[in-house]
Amino acid sequence: MGDTKGLSVSVRLPKEVHLSERDMCDLEMLLMGAFAPLKGYLTRDNYLSCLSKMRLTTGEVWPMPIVLSVPKAATEPAGESKGQRVLLRDQLGRAVAEVLVEDVYEPDLNLEMEKVLGSTDMNHPYAQHMAKTFTDCYYIGGEVRQLNPISRFDFKDMRRPAPEVKQYIKQQGWECVVGFQTRNPMHRSHFELTRQAMREAQAQTGKEAHLLLTPAVGPTQPGDVEYHIRVRCYKKLLKYYGENKADIILLPLAMRMAGPREAVWHAIIRANYGCTHFIVGRDHAGPSAKKADGSSFYGAYEAHELLASVQSELGIEPIFGKEMVYVGEEHGGYVQRSQVPEGVEPQSISGTQQRKMLLTREPIPEWFSYPDVVEELHKFYKPPHEKGFCMYFTGLPCSGKTTLATALEQALLENESETRKVTILDAPIIRSHLSYGLGFSKQDRSTNVKRIGFVASEIVKHGGICLVATIAPYEDDRQYNRKLITSNGGGYVEVYVSTPIEVCEGRDSKGLYKQARSGVIQQFTGVSDPYEAPTTPDLTIDSSKNLPQVVDQLVSYLKEAGWVKA
Repeated sequence: MGDTKGLSVSVRLPKEVHLSERDMCDLEMLLMGAFAPLKGYLTRDNYLSCLSKMRLTTGEVWPMPIVLSVPKAATEPAGESKGQRVLLRDQLGRAVAEVLVEDVYEPDLNLEMEKVLGSTDMNHPYAQHMAKTFTDCYYIGGEVRQLNPISRFDFKDMRRPAPEVKQYIKQQGWECVVGFQTRNPMHRSHFELTRQAMREAQAQTGKEAHLLLTPAVGPTQPGDVEYHIRVRCYKKLLKYYGENKADIILLPLAMRMAGPREAVWHAIIRANYGCTHFIVGRDHAGPSAKKADGSSFYGAYEAHELLASVQSELGIEPIFGKEMVYVGEEHGGYVQRSQVPEGVEPQSISGTQQRKMLLTREPIPEWFSYPDVVEELHKFYKPPHEKGFCMYFTGLPCSGKTTLATALEQALLENESETRKVTILDAPIIRSHLSYGLGFSKQDRSTNVKRIGFVASEIVKHGGICLVATIAPYEDDRQYNRKLITSNGGGYVEVYVSTPIEVCEGRDSKGLYKQARSGVIQQFTGVSDPYEAPTTPDLTIDSSKNLPQVVDQLVSYLKEAGWVKA
């Protein structure tokens, strides 16, 4: 069969699709008018035009593919794709919208990465997402029709559709509105950057400038500060702009970290919300990760150049923000780097240094961040011994995982300074209560391990200590759990219990190894089923050694890493 990338296909689609968090963000932005002129997911012709020309087939600038994927395995051959209706359900199974299908087509993922991200380098977080999510999928193109409201229960006064915000701006009499995109907490440098942009916009228009903070509160990139904390920081910042000078509108935007193209996309979205100007910063929407060769994905001002090339068509004026640095109050406080007085060295605190200061509660100077913002950030940046963590013991059957977890639990509870609850998730107990009915096929094993990972992530998220003792034979599943558990700021320590198989077999009081070797037990890890040994565990332990010494080794590691108070 030839290459079908970019070609339409005729298939019968599933009646309904359950949307991921990212999917829900795209859908909500569509329904709120934030992605105008789009009224649904890109059809094949618009998809290819977006990739090659950064335009829709109607000629309007549109840089970002807004697509809905469905696994090929969930479809069946059919005579015609057009005319079907696909129900869209949220993560809780509620019907929120339907797609009126125009066409179904196979994406060209490599081309999409090249055009949108500028690279197929898998160090890019969205390239990883695409490869994982869209491989062996079709894209569905068609208009979206809302069936029920999308439920949002936080910051309700800051969540409004684009037309409503436009009307609000008109009612307020604001004729000059500067939009600002952010996925990070705002410190003094960001505050001064926005104030400088407001001055520039006011000078251009002769109208009083106002600021519309439009932070992205959808998925951004791993390691970012959780959005509830960020929004509380933004609210604290408003008073420093002056009364009725700034407002906040939250965007459920799932960022792609696509640099230049994303800057154009962000500008279009802010125009839809009624902004007359939009701040584009240095390396706008670029990922923190580097390419495999160590270089940056985008140039510092590459986004400026692309946006400048189409700005006349967007109905919004970009303000190309320059880096603001602090030179001391005697030299003017914050100035653009190009305006630093000769012989003056700007003061700075790196991101790494700032995070360390927050964790250790070292005072952060007011020239860097306002005290009430720092106070909010302290709720996120807790030292490790005040947060939850998971120690995940993996190894062959009878390698000593449960024994180690039980012994470590007692050692932790013996520590007088330890106030966190300790939970052990042991494989047999989990299979009895959480995974009853699952067998030992590769798929069932994977499901079992991921269920354990979910429970562990909830324990860690709520500040507890979770000790997991399970074989977890597949590296992909262990990495899935690591990502899940650390996504909310908790710790994950993988312990490979590398006890020699002959020792494991000698400990086997139930005779399971013997039965596996004789064929009585099928799918037995280490004999008739594979065990993928961890390639980069945090700790490697041989439990055939002296148990108290091994437990001391585990406790020492946790203390040195800061997860347990010394």
